[in-house]
Amino acid sequence: EVQLVESGGGLVQTGGSLRLSCAASGFAFDDHAIGWFRVAPGKEREGVSSINNDDGSIWYADSVKGRFTISNDHASNTVFLQMNNLKPDDTAVYYCAVTNPSGNLIYSWGRGTQVTVSS
Repeated sequence: EVQLVESGGGLVQTGGSLRLSCAASGFAFDDHAIGWFRVAPGKEREGVSSINNDDGSIWYADSVKGRFTISNDHASNTVFLQMNNLKPDDTAVYYCAVTNPSGNLIYSWGRGTQVTVSS
């Protein structure tokens, strides 16, 4: 059974940092990509970042470039999202998802973790 468990969310002030984790199990981690998405109140789901666990290629949304860093740990099958210089607009529920290597097919989602950035 595919499982994705997010953790690390919380409440921070503007300019603060958080590190999200996505612990993956039940599939071949090295053959897939993991994407981070977020859903803010009243807004549509937005792709934030992704990492291809096979070749290491990385993508960031323009809104987070230079502030967020995605990484993975093959030993623990975990993907991390380091979020620095957080802004109130980053407030959202953050989800990780397992995708095909190109990222255009989403196979399964985690349950999400809340990130709240106060002004």
